Amino acid sequence: MSLLNVGARALLANQVALQTAGHNIANVNTPGYSRQTVVLQTVQGQFTGGGYIGQGVDVQTILRNQSELLTRQSAAAGSTQASDIVRSERLRQLQEVFSGGTAGLGAAINDMMNAFSDVVSSPTDITARTVVLTRLDETAARMRTAGERLNELQYTVTEQLESSVTAINSLAKQMANINEQIARANGNGQSPNDLLDQRDQIIREINQYVQTTQIPADDGTVGLFVAGSQPLVLGTTASSLSIDDATQFPASGQIKLFFNRPGAPPVEMDENVLGGGSVSGLLRFNNNDLTEGRNLLGRMAMAIGMTMNDQQNLGLTLDGVPGKDLFALPTSMPGYTNGAGVGTVSFTGPTQFAASDYEIRFTTGTAGQVVRLSDGKATPFTSAANLATLQIDGLNFNLTTPGNPGERMLFKPFSTAANNIQALVYSPRDLAVANPINAAMGTANGGTMQLAGLKATGLPNPPGLVLPANANPAALPPILGGVQLQFTAGPPTTYDVLDRGTAPPTVLAAAQPYTSGAPISINGWEIKLQGSPKTGDTVVIGNALDPQYGDAFTRNAGNASALMSLRDVKMFDESTLSDGYASAIAQVGTRTQSALFAAEMSTTIAANLERDRTAVSGVNLDEEAARLIQYQQAYQASSKMIQIAQNIFDSLLQGMGR
Repeated sequence: MSLLNVGARALLANQVALQTAGHNIANVNTPGYSRQTVVLQTVQGQFTGGGYIGQGVDVQTILRNQSELLTRQSAAAGSTQASDIVRSERLRQLQEVFSGGTAGLGAAINDMMNAFSDVVSSPTDITARTVVLTRLDETAARMRTAGERLNELQYTVTEQLESSVTAINSLAKQMANINEQIARANGNGQSPNDLLDQRDQIIREINQYVQTTQIPADDGTVGLFVAGSQPLVLGTTASSLSIDDATQFPASGQIKLFFNRPGAPPVEMDENVLGGGSVSGLLRFNNNDLTEGRNLLGRMAMAIGMTMNDQQNLGLTLDGVPGKDLFALPTSMPGYTNGAGVGTVSFTGPTQFAASDYEIRFTTGTAGQVVRLSDGKATPFTSAANLATLQIDGLNFNLTTPGNPGERMLFKPFSTAANNIQALVYSPRDLAVANPINAAMGTANGGTMQLAGLKATGLPNPPGLVLPANANPAALPPILGGVQLQFTAGPPTTYDVLDRGTAPPTVLAAAQPYTSGAPISINGWEIKLQGSPKTGDTVVIGNALDPQYGDAFTRNAGNASALMSLRDVKMFDESTLSDGYASAIAQVGTRTQSALFAAEMSTTIAANLERDRTAVSGVNLDEEAARLIQYQQAYQASSKMIQIAQNIFDSLLQGMGR
């Protein structure tokens, strides 16, 4: 019977080995499966006078081939990879909004500014004026389209976040259920390999969405934590995650991940402490990258629109009335907070705008500091009245209700500026092409001085210029108004500024230095003169609508020239209008390339770690096929052993029967 028992044990052991090899082969393509190996042990021998006689073999256990360290490293690297990839993908979509070429926003802006050249050449040409209006409308339309694409991108991100959170919650419940099965199975003293594989695979899948920390328990379960300390799965209990507006700044467009535990208030988690995972990448994109894109686009819309509106308002239409705004723009934006403070931000200096959000951080109810979030620059204020007097990056912050100490208020001045921009001028006659001022060289001038340029600037007294009115043209001599520049030849050459609205003219400024070609700026207008005057030479600058000039304003294109010259004004971080869009493209492109590099790097690291993990846990079909042959031969030998033992036993019975 001893030989029969040895054969039976060997048969059963090799049958288990064959079954295990078959199990490995069957699961070669199963995600997360770890190769299993049969561990055999010798049965303790039976003592006889001649020594210990072997009793055969038993199966000690089924070993799960895996490295805990490599498994965790691979999961963490995969989490980082998922975060970097999803962010780089969204940044590529953002980059498409700031595209170049003829279909891009930059081309529309350049076409708009260049269209003024024909109006400069022929200010009364209705066709040329119509082309300008068409270009204005096209620019506004492309800005709105870009804003809508950013809205669509944010909507897609939000939907993806909601879907990801739903998947996380479902996986967390599955893991809690498997934890329960593992805890029950561990009672028999053997490792439930397949259940452990399933749990590890679920952990890897969760890490694709949000990076986790795993802590094993004595009963064989594993606790899963997010953001360092929040227990997503604890033993057999699963909590949940959700996506909602930031608690501190509701309705601001900022999105946060919340941890929800039964019986406890939701815990808001900062994306910077989430580590990897697609949720973290999407939140960083929405709250940082997309915000910058909105600010770049909105600042461009506001700066261009306000600057052109201001210049248009300084000109005269073909009907001799002051120009009206070219673009519809917001005048102010509200602040976002969940506290007591109420405030707005308004726009005053378009050439100083910074593509950034701002926070007011209260130290007391009425004092604190304004922080530019793009670089952390802080501007202190002592009261609401003091804050109202400060111009910060071309913005004015106004508090209507003070905040509480420690409260923060978020301002997003440019976030939606491009979404609703509209061209407001529809009639070509309403394009304010003409200068509101005119200039005439003195008829008795003896020098070489000539008029090189004349325009209204609105500075330093926005929104308009100041010229003495036509006081009394019927007087003898007529008091016609305006300003007279009267020169004294040098060296040094100087000029006096005279108010012609009084008789005799009043000296407004005396002995001002004159440089040929240098602009002379006075009360919202600017004149350029070239050449050398003689003593007594004069230049008269007056209102273009004064009777002394008749309808000369209709043939004047000075304001059209001023509008066209805005493309050379530095308004975007020391970049001109013509270079501003290229700068925005460069900023978004730099972010995209950096994110792409990070994605490529993390993909390489994740692939290397997964290869190392697979080298330990993966199934090699060639090895398993060799083992099948090995175990098959052993199984056949064991069967032969049983057959021989049976024959011996039968012969013994036959001999005893005689």
